[in-house]
Amino acid sequence: MTDAAIPRFTGDASPYAGGDPYADHRTADFPFTHLVDLADRRLGAGVIAANDEFFAERENLLKPGPAVFDPEHFGHKGKIMDGWETRRRRGVSAAEPHPTPDDHDWALVRLGAPGVIRGIVLDTAHFRGNYPQAVSVEGASLPGSPSPEDLLAADVKWTTLVPRTAVGGHAANGFAVDAEQRFTHLRINQHPDGGIARLRVYGEVAPDPAWLTALGTFDLAALENGGQVEDASDRFYSPATNTIQPGRSRKMDDGWETRRRRDRGNDWIRYRLAAQSEIRAVEIDTAYLKGNSAGWAALSVRDGEDGDWSEVLPRTRLQPDTNHRFVLDGPVRATHVRIDIFPDGGISRLRLYGSLTDEGATALAARHRELGG
Repeated sequence: MTDAAIPRFTGDASPYAGGDPYADHRTADFPFTHLVDLADRRLGAGVIAANDEFFAERENLLKPGPAVFDPEHFGHKGKIMDGWETRRRRGVSAAEPHPTPDDHDWALVRLGAPGVIRGIVLDTAHFRGNYPQAVSVEGASLPGSPSPEDLLAADVKWTTLVPRTAVGGHAANGFAVDAEQRFTHLRINQHPDGGIARLRVYGEVAPDPAWLTALGTFDLAALENGGQVEDASDRFYSPATNTIQPGRSRKMDDGWETRRRRDRGNDWIRYRLAAQSEIRAVEIDTAYLKGNSAGWAALSVRDGEDGDWSEVLPRTRLQPDTNHRFVLDGPVRATHVRIDIFPDGGISRLRLYGSLTDEGATALAARHRELGG
């Protein structure tokens, strides 16, 4: 379901006139972009099939960063675009040269982490006169690792997340989604044809409780396991969500870095764990943060929304470009965690190892059923 309060862009953009290609890109501040991108390649997302990708490959949809534009970049098939672009559709005969109202192209997307979708952005950056007239998006939830053939089977239930809606060229087209369900896959439709540069799917991870129970001990803060960043003091250089992305950081901007403080305060991030858990070990990694890593860090926890904060790791010296490991004195029960860094700087990753409590496992299983899992 779309939200009328979100700006809508329709119609062609002006032809590229030189200079900064993003100078006339149409966009807005969407209310959901602070959430996790469930279609992030780092989480394992992929575009697993498309009916047509004649001009530009479907995989471009999920590339990190904004689409790039090179006005001189042409290949044997024509202009090479940084997005997914299909050929021009035609009618069945000279007497009927136009596509029918139902003709459309599609791509199947596997979300990197199943979850509840709160918003979708289909960005047609640099597609100025070759974007789709309209788009629509559907979601499905299938167990395991279904093939494209499995997803296209007649008995698969698809739920409309974005009804067929006119979009604009060279614009970030955003849609709020109101479907309190857990989805694993999307079908992106462009009517009747054209190009989309980037897809972003914002929401909340809804992990499989059976998987987490089987793991026993796992990273309770990790995005892929249902952890999330609730708030942070500063996001000047990079988002706090980077600290719970999969894998080790591979460059400086793949962590969390704050601006330089000129007061006597300190910076912090507050996390919500997958569910009520017992934490037994902690990793604080400052990889690739060398002259700008946090000087010290402390860790506090609370159990429940209104619980009191208690410190479980006192203010401890951190080294640049180093993974620090701490075994807690005993299991610490918590639903929320806060890391304070002193005075500023950054960390690349925070890992909190432990397991769900019985109460946490029960709550997570109930939520899973509620979302149709």
